[in-house]
Amino acid sequence: MKSIEACDLVRTFNGFIAVENLSFSVEEGEIFGLLGPNGAGKTTTIRMLSALLSPSSGRAVVGGYDVHEDALKVREIIGVLTESPSLYGRLTALENMEFFAKAYGVTNKSTRDGKIHELLDLFQLWDRRDDHVGQYSKGMRQKLAIARALIHSPEILYMDEPTSGLDPKSSKDIRDLMEELTENQHQTILLSTHRLEDAEKLCDRVLIINKGRPITVATPGDLRKRFGSGQEVQVGLTQLDEDLVDMVKMLPSVVNLTANKDDKLLSVSLGSEKDTPSLVRALVEYGVGVRYVKPIETSLEEAYLELMEEEQ
Repeated sequence: MKSIEACDLVRTFNGFIAVENLSFSVEEGEIFGLLGPNGAGKTTTIRMLSALLSPSSGRAVVGGYDVHEDALKVREIIGVLTESPSLYGRLTALENMEFFAKAYGVTNKSTRDGKIHELLDLFQLWDRRDDHVGQYSKGMRQKLAIARALIHSPEILYMDEPTSGLDPKSSKDIRDLMEELTENQHQTILLSTHRLEDAEKLCDRVLIINKGRPITVATPGDLRKRFGSGQEVQVGLTQLDEDLVDMVKMLPSVVNLTANKDDKLLSVSLGSEKDTPSLVRALVEYGVGVRYVKPIETSLEEAYLELMEEEQ
């Protein structure tokens, strides 16, 4: 079942085209990534899907509701984490959650208290619930902002650069929480980010956009395969010297090579995966022992950069 369907979305500002003919869909329970450089149109897209900004043309349906015709319904069923979330630093975490719960219409006190306890416990903030948010670290404030966005049990969660500016541990904590939300609570998440590590580790599929235009929709794995530069393998050897390196460099199937003599490892770029057996055969004939051969997969970052280069 589709949680989000966008068809030919366009948004202009005084003649400037911020988003152009954008079409995609997000399945229920999926983490779907919007990838692109700053200014690509990611935030504008999220604002349209939040019914906060009307499309200039095109149509979007969120949770079965049209963003133009049923804007209030759309806002009821989504949670939004903006890039710079607003929290009240002079209030405690508990007071912040109570305030936003009431603002979202969670009026039953028993339901509200239970949901706040559940979320603060999930985000490991319950023991700090009575601390003023102004005393929180940036990572803790980000966790609280996500908890706030979930206070009314939204069907769909929009997250705009959720790990921006966070240290590596806090970033990992946020990624772990997002995985838990989808795996255990089947939360649908639309993730806007320029951090490819987040997209590679979290997203089921990604849409890459540039200058407001859609480039491609694919899984991270498909993008890695599509933009991999031939076949690259790592070869573990029993010995490695300069003569062996020179011999491998001379093989017609070898495009590039790097050697780690301390660990006796070769990283070899081949013209095709069919060239792997001939590489191993040449090494064995040379008289060196081959401990293992394993493929080196292209990273999402490498695939993304190659795709962006094509678009220039």
